[in-house]
Amino acid sequence: METNATYTSFVAVGDSFTEGMSDRLPDGSYRGWADLLAGRMAARTPGFRYANLAVRGKLIGQIVADQVGVAAAMQPDLITLVGGLNDTLRPKCDMGRVRGLLEEAVERLAPSCKQLLLMRSPGRQGPVLERFRPRMEELFACVDDLAARHGALVVDLYGAPSLADPRMWDMDRLHLTAEGHRRVAEAVWQTLGHEAHDAEWRTPMPTSAPPGWVSRRNADVRFARQYLLPWIGRRLTGRSSGDGRPAKRPELLPFDEPMA
Repeated sequence: METNATYTSFVAVGDSFTEGMSDRLPDGSYRGWADLLAGRMAARTPGFRYANLAVRGKLIGQIVADQVGVAAAMQPDLITLVGGLNDTLRPKCDMGRVRGLLEEAVERLAPSCKQLLLMRSPGRQGPVLERFRPRMEELFACVDDLAARHGALVVDLYGAPSLADPRMWDMDRLHLTAEGHRRVAEAVWQTLGHEAHDAEWRTPMPTSAPPGWVSRRNADVRFARQYLLPWIGRRLTGRSSGDGRPAKRPELLPFDEPMA
């Protein structure tokens, strides 16, 4: 493990969380924590290169099949791997298989980079988290074990009070807002050993009056119509939101976008 190192290249591997949903830019594309992190690194390292192989909706098996080998072949200084959470949210989930695939990914990625970084993903407060909490915690225990065995860093977002706040989550209740992604980028930045830009990223936002009953019910209706029912439809038909979608930044190229 090497912290406060100078990284000249970074490859991000994962699903919608790493793709950047729902940190939407004016042109309709997504930014997200990985792009923000790459911007910071590029600002301090001339010639810095970045690839983001993440695709929304991908299960850990798809990540291993489609992204892990590509990332390993790039031989970057830093690789981030976040995956498996989509699997835990499926009604039928073989956690033994998920753990095995995650172990395969780590065993292939760790030797191919200077530093591998894993995450304990954030969880929004609410009944969905409570239902799937045992699976999520089993996944995170596996992450901790693999990190200890392979010298990877772990960013604990699951234990951050700020990211459990529903206000950090978009209307779909599955993806972080721009502020949530900013805090994740800060968490990774500090885990890599860099001086904090925001030492209070874990601190929750100030409390505010909860929305009224009518507002909550209207939000529930919008959520069900725009997100829940389409999600159920994809599950029933075996489709994914990422079907046919290419990687966000498939090549390890210089990062010349302005730092956010």
